[in-house]
Amino acid sequence: MLVALVLYATATLLVAWRGRGGDTLDYLLAGRRLTVLPFVATLVATWYGGVLGVGEYSYRFGISNWLVFGVPYYVAALLFAFSLARPARASAALSIPDQLRAAYGLPAARIGTFLVFTMAVPAAYVLMLGELGSIYLGVPLGPATAGATAFLVAYLAVGGFRGVVGTNVLQFLLMFAAFALLLPVALAKAGGLAALWHSLPPTHRSWDGGMGLQHVAVWYFIALQTLVEPTFYQRCYAARSPSVARTGILVSVLFWIAFDALTTASGLAARVLLPDLPDPVLAYPALGSQVLPAAANAFFAVGLVATVASTAQSYLFLAGSTVWHDLVPALCPRADQRRWAALGLLLAAVAAVALALLLRSVVQIWHDVGSIVTSALLLPVALAHAPPRLRFAPRAAALSMAITASVALAWTVARRAGSYPLGLEPIFPALATSTLAWGIDRLVHGRRTLEL
Repeated sequence: MLVALVLYATATLLVAWRGRGGDTLDYLLAGRRLTVLPFVATLVATWYGGVLGVGEYSYRFGISNWLVFGVPYYVAALLFAFSLARPARASAALSIPDQLRAAYGLPAARIGTFLVFTMAVPAAYVLMLGELGSIYLGVPLGPATAGATAFLVAYLAVGGFRGVVGTNVLQFLLMFAAFALLLPVALAKAGGLAALWHSLPPTHRSWDGGMGLQHVAVWYFIALQTLVEPTFYQRCYAARSPSVARTGILVSVLFWIAFDALTTASGLAARVLLPDLPDPVLAYPALGSQVLPAAANAFFAVGLVATVASTAQSYLFLAGSTVWHDLVPALCPRADQRRWAALGLLLAAVAAVALALLLRSVVQIWHDVGSIVTSALLLPVALAHAPPRLRFAPRAAALSMAITASVALAWTVARRAGSYPLGLEPIFPALATSTLAWGIDRLVHGRRTLEL
């Protein structure tokens, strides 16, 4: 197992090293020259790092995993492809704060920088890397999480975005190969797909997993974070052309559907073959250990690590670049951005490890951060590409983001025993606040326009 992981780490370092060099644009966006194939590989790998969370959810709630973590994100990705991919690539922006600055001015960009950094800090993913280190190497969670994150920082500081794309291509291949190896063996052990289905508890065969409509519906709103997802924008900004950006997202959806089929079925197999598993987060590692020979299980472990690392590194690089590209120039315009690159990565890494070890729940991190940041950014970012008559006024955009994020945060903090005020998930009152702010702003702005 250790040998397999060392070989993977070495290959990752070599690929990242080949991506070193170039100017700021090359370091930040690979020179804006991504073609369809690397675009698809880096987007697919980046957008599926929560594999242990998917295993946990499918083990606990069955087929509803597809309706919670699959379909909402396909729909949101298609909306992005048909409405935002081309405008994003056609713009001169290099980041979401750049786009907010162009549409609404500096105050909105500053608030957007903070929100994007919060969304990009990969706490959930470094936590999963730490858990995998604990499982496969026997290292305690804290040191495993910190060590894995330090390794990511080391090669990201060298390779930049070109290194991210290169390692994502390797990780894309490994993630599919790992589950293509695991699932057929697990199905054979369970007696085939039909026998597996009939062996599941009734709740695992129901559309909502026994959790109710609101529990499923909230994820369709959380999935709207795709429309303000900084890794989507980053890859669109890096694409060779607007058509590459749109086509790349459409092809990526097909790969996500295929990978969801592999992971959901594997989670169901774990539920049948390991019904008394004490920690469902371990569904995939435990299943691999149960049904695969040692060498095959070592390869599967590498695939799991690659799946998580692909997302952790992408978000970590994005959080770090948000510091040195968006935050530092706003505070000190004459600063040398490249000198701040390593410090930005380090700051993002420390924040990720601290948040991961504080919350220690992948799904909870997704839920809380997604609810707060998505609700605050959704309308301002989506409307930044709209005609001026539909956008927020500059001051209103900044005020709306601040108030909406505060409402979502307050609603989240007010949670008691798993229940929220009025029985509403935080994203609903927060989105209502943002929509109300936009409506009032358009009403006032429209009156002023008529007076002029």
